[in-house]
Amino acid sequence: MTEQSAPPVRVERDGDVAVVVLDNPPLNLFTPAVFRALDAAVAQLVALTDPQRPDRARAVLFEARGRVVSGGVDVTFFRDIAEGPEPIVRGGELWAQLLRVAQAVEDLPVPTVFAAHGLTLTAAFELSLCCDILLAAERASFGLVEIVVGLTPSMGGPQRLAERAGPARARELIFTGERYPAAVLERWNVVNRVLPDEGFAEAARAYAHQVAAGPTVAHAATKQLVATAVRQGARAADALVPEVSGALFASEDLRGAVRSFLTDGPGKATYVGR
Repeated sequence: MTEQSAPPVRVERDGDVAVVVLDNPPLNLFTPAVFRALDAAVAQLVALTDPQRPDRARAVLFEARGRVVSGGVDVTFFRDIAEGPEPIVRGGELWAQLLRVAQAVEDLPVPTVFAAHGLTLTAAFELSLCCDILLAAERASFGLVEIVVGLTPSMGGPQRLAERAGPARARELIFTGERYPAAVLERWNVVNRVLPDEGFAEAARAYAHQVAAGPTVAHAATKQLVATAVRQGARAADALVPEVSGALFASEDLRGAVRSFLTDGPGKATYVGR
């Protein structure tokens, strides 16, 4: 496949890490073609992270090429829906499709990391909120600016911002339509870590490899328990513990790590993701 024919969203492998690349120059705008490519990439991720797959990916990293992560959605897409037949039906179908993609990313059974090296607007920002870890370069900035076209973010942004930063901050960010620097969103618990601009891409890859090298089955249990606690409460997560965490005792990772601990001491175990 030539560079010109490469899809605007594609999945590459870097060892145990599946890397999702957004590459639609010059601004990485989300168009119908980009949304279709994202849908296909996420379906590929589901297959690549399947626990039964012998060469499964053990972490996922989202990154973008170019000066910005994304300038947002191509507004002509919204115009075509609004001015075409059955705009309410077509608009609802669009959001339902995008929410399926967002939820599929959220439900992947491995750690997911989003690397934001620059401006990250609308759909790209919402996609980042579906990931477990959001890393940002010092120069990165973020915005849900849908008010400029009379929309509210509808790929899961408001509700996932509320999970991370609380409802008041979520409303503020969306009502103003302002761009917020990475340092501010780190204080609001939206961004996990702000890293130096220099060497950011390499540092984000290293972080993804670090979590990929951990106990993959235990990471999946952590994701399930945290998601349940956030949406249903701590007692609902407690109820899952015997089943979810009990199963870890049958994993190769736990057995090997326990042997390593008893033989060599803590911190020397290596994991195979089983």
